[in-house]
Amino acid sequence: MSAFFVTSTGTGIGKTFVAAELVRGLRSAGRSVYALKPVITGFDPDDAAESDTGRLLDAVGQPLTLDAIETVSPWRFAAPLSPDMAAAREGREIDWPAMLAHCRRAIERAGRETGAVALIEGIGGVMVPLDAKHTVLDWIAELRISALLVAGSYLGTLSHTLTAAGMLAARGCSLAGVVVNESATQPVPPEETAATLERFLPSVPIVIMPRGGSAAARDRLVDLCHAARLEPCRC
Repeated sequence: MSAFFVTSTGTGIGKTFVAAELVRGLRSAGRSVYALKPVITGFDPDDAAESDTGRLLDAVGQPLTLDAIETVSPWRFAAPLSPDMAAAREGREIDWPAMLAHCRRAIERAGRETGAVALIEGIGGVMVPLDAKHTVLDWIAELRISALLVAGSYLGTLSHTLTAAGMLAARGCSLAGVVVNESATQPVPPEETAATLERFLPSVPIVIMPRGGSAAARDRLVDLCHAARLEPCRC
């Protein structure tokens, strides 16, 4: 069984872009992919195609229908805030057991198919609150699947990335790899950022994703997942 949780060091880092690139790479390699982004905020149904949900559906080759949106992102909120805040503004909350069950069904479905992959995309960074008690980190730990951490190459990313990796490690969550998604502005080339991260995370594969993506980076992501899928999660 192959399943990965795509998380990041914060909001606006490029999780969905990286997740979509990975989906396309896996599909090109002949793998079936079940991609979910169960929780999304800032969702506008009139602009669904440009949402993270719409981009994932495009990557997996599914039409943008209401049923498809509901399957990928059952918990959708209008306010562009953390999930707990966005839900509160609508008098709602995320059903924690139901959300975990939704993810596990996709993971189990992928597990029944040879070569299939389940990809769960989180929201915001590792420590974003989902409700009054749970964060994205709790979500990853409960699912017991390896995490793919998306970081930027902006000034400050080293501290943000190492902090996020440290939180995952503290919970015993397996880190399949770090993707340095090239930021619009950066103090040094992304290769220098990656080299520094490698010194502090010597056992973690690092992939550089240039702006706009590249076939080579996409292939590296696929190779990373092929290598990581045999490693048990210690969450």
